[in-house]
Amino acid sequence: MPAFICTACGTQYPPSVSPPEACPVCTDERQFVPASGQSWTTLEGLRATHSNKFRRLAPGLMTIETSPAFGIGQRAILASTPGGNVLWDCIALLDDATADILRGLGGVSAIAISHPHYYTTMVEWSRAFNAPIHLHAADRQWVMRPDPVVQFWEGDTKPIGPGLTLIRLGGHFDGGTVLHWADWQGRGVLLSGDILQVVPSRHVSFMYSYPNLVPLSAATVRRMAELLEPFAFDAVYGAFSGRGQIDTNGKQAVAKSVERYISHVSGT
Repeated sequence: MPAFICTACGTQYPPSVSPPEACPVCTDERQFVPASGQSWTTLEGLRATHSNKFRRLAPGLMTIETSPAFGIGQRAILASTPGGNVLWDCIALLDDATADILRGLGGVSAIAISHPHYYTTMVEWSRAFNAPIHLHAADRQWVMRPDPVVQFWEGDTKPIGPGLTLIRLGGHFDGGTVLHWADWQGRGVLLSGDILQVVPSRHVSFMYSYPNLVPLSAATVRRMAELLEPFAFDAVYGAFSGRGQIDTNGKQAVAKSVERYISHVSGT
C-alpha cells in the first residue's frame, strides 16, 4: 500500500489503500489547505517529477533542496560534524541519487527537525540511513506517521553529539527547536529552521503562523531570547534559500531582531 504525501505541506502518512480524508497539519491555523483543495501524491510519484540539488552553504554545511519546489519549499541542511553527519530538517523527496550522494559524503548518523511542518517523509530518511530522529515531545501529536525510529526528548536542551545541542525555544510550535553547533569554524552556528526566520535584512523574525501572518506575543519572543542567550554563535542559517542569511555577527543580529520585534508588537 502507498504511503500518501500531502502536496501542500509534504507530510507523509502511514501506508493505506486510500488517502486520508484531510491533513491535520494543513487544517491547523499555522498552515492552510489550498483553494484548489487537499491533494495527495506518493514518494514514487514525486520521484517521477522532481529531483534534489545539493549546494555548499558554508564550510561543513550542505543544503538539499527539491526542484521544482514542493510543499512548503524548505531546505534540509547536512551538517558534517566530527561526530558524524547530522541531517537538520527534512524534505519530502528522497530518491536513489540523493541517498547515493549522502552515502558518499559519509551517510547520516542522526536526524533532527525544527518543527512539524518539516517532518515530511522523515521515517523514509531514517530507515535509509539507520539514523534516529530527534523530535521534541511537545510536538508528539503532530507526528502523522509514528515509528520506533522517532526518539522524543523533553526539557529545553538535548546534546546529540560533540558540540551539538538541540534547544527548544517554542514559539511557532510548542516544541520549536533550533540546532546549535558550538565548534563550527571556531565561531559557532545556529541552524534555526523558521523558529527564527532569517529575513533579507540579515535579521530574524518570529511568527505563530507565517502563511497566515499571525504573530507571536512579546512575552513569547522574550522567553525564546532568554533560552538562547547562553549559546554563542556567529552565523545563523534558516530554512529557505534566497531569503537572506547571516554569515557573521549572528548573536548581535538576533538580539537586535528581538528588540525590534518586541518594540513593534508592543507599540513602543
